[in-house]
Amino acid sequence: MNQNDSDILAEKHNKNFNTALNIYENSYSHEYLIDLLKNGTVAEKQASAIQLDKINTAKEAEIFIKNLTGCDGKIREAVSFRLPEFVKENPQFFAESADIFLDAVIDINGNICRNTIKALEYLKNNTVFTNKFVPELTQKTLDIIKPVKNFDIQDGKYKINKEVFKLYWYLETITQFYNFINPDKLFKILSETKDIQDYTIREKTAKILSKIDYIEKFVNIKQELKNDPNYYVRRV
Repeated sequence: MNQNDSDILAEKHNKNFNTALNIYENSYSHEYLIDLLKNGTVAEKQASAIQLDKINTAKEAEIFIKNLTGCDGKIREAVSFRLPEFVKENPQFFAESADIFLDAVIDINGNICRNTIKALEYLKNNTVFTNKFVPELTQKTLDIIKPVKNFDIQDGKYKINKEVFKLYWYLETITQFYNFINPDKLFKILSETKDIQDYTIREKTAKILSKIDYIEKFVNIKQELKNDPNYYVRRV
């Protein structure tokens, strides 16, 4: 990077910082903050998501949650940080956003995944949401298991890690929704993931199994993982 590029980058950084600082230091109206979330710059959207104190309507919720995916990571993380609070207050406003939640639980930023899954806790009792979210979560999990199990090391470590990462967060999401999933499909998922080489996947498998009340078909999987060579899997 030459000096000119460095100067341009520094100027942009300072401009973004000053923009965000201006929003933090001023009491802008609720409507103005919502408009910035809809039409603002990266810095404006990030600061507005933090400054916003409530979500009043389903339309505002739609504007807010659209910034959870498909945009700059600074915006996504800021939105995810406030998401559990806003979903808890008005879960019905977010009932139509299953597809966005499905994308956000496998965001490249693990903090966004965690915050999104925390917010999902408040949507479990909304049948409009679960009727769409759970079948898609189940299918996406089933779809990704086979390629993860069949990875050839020659495919490249990055590709392997990326897919394992997705499966990890799908399973973590299932810990919230396991009791909504058809038992036969849940058994298929867990009977496959218990054998995946990456221990973090087996650990998530064991975590889900630890929540399931006695169902005979799951007992053997539980017992097998209690004898797993990895301590973090056995201890669950």
